[in-house]
Amino acid sequence: MKKSLQLLFLFLSASLLSSCIKDRDNILYVSVPQQRLELRNQGLPIASYGVSTSKYGLGDTPRSYKTPIGTMEVAKKIGTGKPSGTVFKSRKPTGEILPPDAPGRDPIVTRILWLRGLEPHNRNAFGRYIYIHGTPEERNIGSPVSYGCIRMKSHDIIDLYDRIGTGARVIVINGPVPPVEVGP
Repeated sequence: MKKSLQLLFLFLSASLLSSCIKDRDNILYVSVPQQRLELRNQGLPIASYGVSTSKYGLGDTPRSYKTPIGTMEVAKKIGTGKPSGTVFKSRKPTGEILPPDAPGRDPIVTRILWLRGLEPHNRNAFGRYIYIHGTPEERNIGSPVSYGCIRMKSHDIIDLYDRIGTGARVIVINGPVPPVEVGP
């Protein structure tokens, strides 16, 4: 009994501690002109994915449907363990699952990475519910067609979601992904 209580205490302590630790190893660069997201871990490229940013352009004005630029962080991760294609409404799973390129509406699916702006010009991102999330309209990845969020294919958002933690930096730029810095 004593041993199981000790193990339970250690597990709970580790869970609490890990939820407080911010991911400072990963940076996500989102290039609007390239419609690409590159994940770097400690400066090294790890993965690259196609994305879709806003069809209304760039900015952070409330109700503008624009994608904010600059440095943000992953404030919350939503959807752990849910099946690919799970539909979310108000960040809650509805029980519906959509396949890629399902006809009709375009809900948020699979996973949500909720972004918090870290600069004055993107400070509204969290309150505007700006996410990196899955979309059933995978055929449109690579074109700016979203309503402010950064959309990804379901299998790509699952891969990204599993690689990063809360606190990971997200840098949205109106230019190409910057080259990798090579040391001396």
